[in-house]
Amino acid sequence: MTEVLALTQDLISRASITPEDAGCQPLLATRLSAAGFNCEHLRYGDVDNLWATHGTQGPVLVFLGHTDVVPPGPLDAWSSDPFEPVIRDGVLYGRGAADMKGSVAAFVVALTQFVAEYPDHDGTVALLLTSDEEGAAIDGVRKVVETFKARGQAIDYCITGEPSSKDVLGDLLRVGRRGSLSAKLRVHGVQGHVAYPDKADNPIHRALPALAALAAKVWDAGYESFPPTSLQITDMHAGNGANNVIPGQLDVLFNLRYNPNWTAEQLQTACEDILKAHGVRYDIQWHQSGAPFYTPEGPLRVACREVLTAFSGQPPEESTGGGTSDARFIAPMGAHCVEIGPVNASIHKVDENVLVSDLNRLPGIFKSLMQKLLVKPE
Repeated sequence: MTEVLALTQDLISRASITPEDAGCQPLLATRLSAAGFNCEHLRYGDVDNLWATHGTQGPVLVFLGHTDVVPPGPLDAWSSDPFEPVIRDGVLYGRGAADMKGSVAAFVVALTQFVAEYPDHDGTVALLLTSDEEGAAIDGVRKVVETFKARGQAIDYCITGEPSSKDVLGDLLRVGRRGSLSAKLRVHGVQGHVAYPDKADNPIHRALPALAALAAKVWDAGYESFPPTSLQITDMHAGNGANNVIPGQLDVLFNLRYNPNWTAEQLQTACEDILKAHGVRYDIQWHQSGAPFYTPEGPLRVACREVLTAFSGQPPEESTGGGTSDARFIAPMGAHCVEIGPVNASIHKVDENVLVSDLNRLPGIFKSLMQKLLVKPE
C-alpha cells in the first residue's frame, strides 16, 4: 500500500462533517512537523484551520484544501459505510475520497518528499487547510485571510486540490472561477379572497413579469475564458396552501454566477432596476459568497500546463467553469490561483470514490509543480 493511499484511508475514516475536523489536521500536522514544517493551528469559532510552512522567503507557494466533508446522506444507500474506506476493483470508496481528502493526503506526501529532497529550496512551500469549506465558509479560509492581511503574510501562488478533472486525471486546469451572488427577494402584496381581487394585491401576479425579465435577460457574452453571466431562480413560495386565498407575499430565491464584466454592486443595481421598472414592492437581501477571479498567463499556469501535459500526454483544458472554491478568498491577496485534482464525477454523491491509480499519481504532480516553481535548474 502506498503512503498516499494509507493516509487517504486514515482521513476518510474520520467523520469530519462540516465544521468538524475529527482529528484530521492534528494527524497531518504531526507528519509535517516531523518533516521540518512550522505548524500553526488557527481556530475560529467551531472551525479548525492549519497553516504549515517550510521556508521564510518568497515566492510563497500554498497548497489549499479542506478536511471537512458533506454529510453522507442515507447510509443504506451506500454500498459500504461511507466512513470505512473500502477498495473494490481498483477504486477507493468513502466520503471525501475525491472531495478532497485524496488531494489533502497527496499534498502532505508531496510536501514531505519535496523538502526531504530539497531542504534548501527557494521560497516557501505551505499548506493551508480548513474544516469549513463545505459549510458557511465564514470562519475558515475567509477568516484566515483576514489574519494574514493583518500580519502582512503574502501568497504568490496557490494550488487548490478540488476535484476539477472531467474524465481523466489532469485533463482540466481550473484557472479562475465565476463570482456567486445570491438574493432573497420578498414581494409584498395584500392578502384577500380570490372572489374579490379588487380588494387584494396578488404579489405573484406583480412579480411574474419582473421575474420573467430577470430570467430572460442576456447579461453579457462572456469574458475571456469565462462563460456568460447566468441568473437562475431556485425557489418560489407564496400562500398557505388554500386555493381561495390570494397570498400577501411571495418569497423568491435566485443566484447569479457572474464573470469579471460585473461587480456584485452593479448586478444588484441592475436587478433592482428591473424590479422597480415593473412596479414591484419588495425587500431584498443580497449575499456575495465570492467574487470572480482569473489567473493570467504566468509562471504558475506555464508550470501547470507543462506538468499536466507530461503526466497525461496532452495539454489540459484551461477553464473557469464550475462552482466556487476557497481560492476565491486567496485570489484577492494578489495570488495566482489554479485548481488541480481528481475526477469530479462522484463528489457529494452516494458511493463517492477515486481511482487508486489516480490517487497514487497525485503526489508526483504536486511535487513536480514545486520543482518547477521553487528549484533553480542546475
